[in-house]
Amino acid sequence: MTRTGHALSSLRVRRLFLAAAKADKEVRRGLIVQARMRDKDEASPTPVRYGLTASKKIGSAVARNRARRRLRALAQEILPLEGKAGFDYVMIGRVHTAPRPWHKLKSDLRSALKTLHGKAPKDSKA
Repeated sequence: MTRTGHALSSLRVRRLFLAAAKADKEVRRGLIVQARMRDKDEASPTPVRYGLTASKKIGSAVARNRARRRLRALAQEILPLEGKAGFDYVMIGRVHTAPRPWHKLKSDLRSALKTLHGKAPKDSKA
């Protein structure tokens, strides 16, 4: 693939996860995606930032780690091309994340991003 995408950065601070939780979200069978637009006034293009979450509802530590690994690989493959610069994305694993076929997980993320980018943002500041 010769298309270049946006730079990726990861969310590490709790307040950024909480800010994304107040913004728009889309639920799909394989995952939940929360998206928050950061300040629009920034002059330079900012990287796409993403965070991953998998709670104990998913199952054992092995199941949670597998779900996070799959979400991380999915984010690194899809977000540079289809994510928008200046957005924070939080991907939440579900029970169906680990066993879901890869192509269906990719289509879940793509459809969630398409819907989220079509919506007007609820929250544009942290």
